[in-house]
Amino acid sequence: MGPREQVVKALNEGAEAGRRGDRPNACPYPSGDLRRSAWLRGYAKNRPLPGE
Repeated sequence: MGPREQVVKALNEGAEAGRRGDRPNACPYPSGDLRRSAWLRGYAKNRPLPGE
């Protein structure tokens, strides 16, 4: 799997975690890893906001 595919996979994993309501510290990627940024973007876009 190439770098682009890894970033897309991380984005999708983060989106799924956001929909499940996981905590943001559940990200499996280390600090400084581009996949961490992608995971957090996917998470933030799909997490439920308080009161929803």
